[in-house]
Amino acid sequence: MIKQLLGLGLAIALGGCQGQNPSTIVIGSKNFTEQLILAELIAQQIEAKTDLTVVRKLNLGGTFVCHEGIKSGELDLYPEYTGTAYSAILKLPPLSNAQAVFAQVQSEYAQQFNLSWSQPLGFNNTFAMVVRGEDARQNNLTTLSDLAKVAPQWRAGFGYEFLERQDGFPGLAKTYNLQFAQPPRTMDLGLIYRALSEKQVDVVAGNSTDGVLSRLDFVILEDDRQYFPPYQAAVVMRNETLQRHPELKDAIATLAGQISETEMQQMNDQVDSQGEDVKAVVRSFLENQQLE
Repeated sequence: MIKQLLGLGLAIALGGCQGQNPSTIVIGSKNFTEQLILAELIAQQIEAKTDLTVVRKLNLGGTFVCHEGIKSGELDLYPEYTGTAYSAILKLPPLSNAQAVFAQVQSEYAQQFNLSWSQPLGFNNTFAMVVRGEDARQNNLTTLSDLAKVAPQWRAGFGYEFLERQDGFPGLAKTYNLQFAQPPRTMDLGLIYRALSEKQVDVVAGNSTDGVLSRLDFVILEDDRQYFPPYQAAVVMRNETLQRHPELKDAIATLAGQISETEMQQMNDQVDSQGEDVKAVVRSFLENQQLE
């Protein structure tokens, strides 16, 4: 029954993809701002570098919807994160080495699904332990090992998922011997930065490319023991599509290493906080990058 519902949901979300013109490329995305930006960025780059027609099927849902879509041929490509593929799709045990994770994901996707991965786009959207800038400066905090020294006097606020998942707080606390003044508060992710700013808590767990981090006086503490797995953004592509359109691979290759964490933060913030149009934000970014 669950598979039937997933298939029905996928068919509704991707309706109209089958029977496309052979020169048409279908790009998908998950349902959050960063994914919309990345998919649009890939689409605009393909349009600029090739004669292919791009159909955007964005905001589809979570990881598994996009994964099923590309396996079935309803999608030709979509942006994904190495750590998500490694843990959620391949269900492999945690690994902190970014190169090793990318190599294994690349190999397993080719063997199991006949899918290719582009080189990473340049940023890693992983968990981020965030503190106020004034506190970081006052206490000389730059790493999570530094945080452990002040944690007994501090209050933490985390999302439910971070408190529960395997690569979240339980393992982090053990790795760094983190003991806070009281058990961490379970908070809505939409409220964590407000709570930090208003000094309701002293440290929160966000994501390294959250838009707010580009404009407020917050500091991400370095994961100096490399506890968090890597979540490098890249593009997953159907090999059948690449064989039909080799120019597609070349167009996407121009994006490798071109987006820093700071630049991704800024684009996320432009869309989420400033209400700018995704297409306009991406167009401006590509014009500034002047990609060959």
